[in-house]
Amino acid sequence: MKLSQFILSHLDEILGEWEAFARSLSKPGDPVPVSELQDHARQMLQAIAADMNTVESEKQKKAKSIAGVSQVHASKSAASTHGALRQLSGFTMPEVTAEFRAMRASVLRLWMVKSTRASKEKTDEILRFNEAIDQALQDSASRFSEQSNRTRDTFLAILGHDLRSPLATMTMAGAFLVRPTIDQANAIQIGARVSRSAATMTTMVNDLLEYARTQLGGAIPIRPVLADIVEICQSALDDASAAHPDCVFQLDAEGERIGEYDAPRLTQVFSNLLNNAAQYKGEKHPVTISACGDKDSTVIQVKNFGPEIPRASLVSIFDPLVQLSVENDQKGPLSTSLGLGLFIAREITTSHGGTIKVESSTEDGTIFTVRLPPKSPDGGSKEINGNYC
Repeated sequence: MKLSQFILSHLDEILGEWEAFARSLSKPGDPVPVSELQDHARQMLQAIAADMNTVESEKQKKAKSIAGVSQVHASKSAASTHGALRQLSGFTMPEVTAEFRAMRASVLRLWMVKSTRASKEKTDEILRFNEAIDQALQDSASRFSEQSNRTRDTFLAILGHDLRSPLATMTMAGAFLVRPTIDQANAIQIGARVSRSAATMTTMVNDLLEYARTQLGGAIPIRPVLADIVEICQSALDDASAAHPDCVFQLDAEGERIGEYDAPRLTQVFSNLLNNAAQYKGEKHPVTISACGDKDSTVIQVKNFGPEIPRASLVSIFDPLVQLSVENDQKGPLSTSLGLGLFIAREITTSHGGTIKVESSTEDGTIFTVRLPPKSPDGGSKEINGNYC
């Protein structure tokens, strides 16, 4: 059987191996649907088979080997779309190229089992197959890089735009403060605005520094000491209330919940989650943060009843530079929108030896769940004061 015919007649078997390999690359957590794991693989294999069946002259073969461009591939091929979607799903370039390596190996291995005799025709088919899959890899990698560059450029544009507002506030404040006629009441108001602007820029710079640290291969450091998780939640709620004065926040917890935590870092986690929830909140329900657990773990949940987050967005919501679009009628104020808050929340939680996940539905709202052990990853266990929920 010709290799192109084998590919078309054994698509399900090949796709099964592709799915298994893609699942090994996906991040741990909720199961990823088969449709996302097999993303455009069927269309790519069909395009590869069509390419192999295209009659080419010797001149065309030579030109193709030099230029690397197939007649059946367009600028928006299935492989190109696959590359863009993999970038949005949080895959890396090495993982994308590994997928095509696995596809090549799977197809040839399965075909060789069916074809025991070697011949010049089979060698030619393998060459055509390698050319076609290399072209698909090139399409996918190029689109992946374009998408990555677009994400980076968008991030820099948002950074410049969002820094401009607090800088403008501070510039105008400076102009008012140097006036000889300014009274104390106005000076106090201007000082408060300068303080808020400075806090906004400090948050953005800190997020950038944390992101840079993780990209250089380092984990976010933590200094755990005995701390009360309820006090940490209350501190985060106070920060979020100051940033979102029109949003109603509610804390549900009782008593002291002592554990081994880095309080400033966890305050940053819960502040990021509360700020995110405030931006996407609905009108009828408050944004809530609750704590419950036992001697084995502490569970903190941040919940809002805004628009349901699509499954495609949930897959990559903790990846850096990912931003959710805000509905036109959304009432929450705009945040700095750098797309780093949830990423940093995940990294800090992981440094504590904990986990973070998100669920979203119209009925139950959007719930971010942080689960923390009552001890640091390298330290001894600290007793928690009883069970609570």
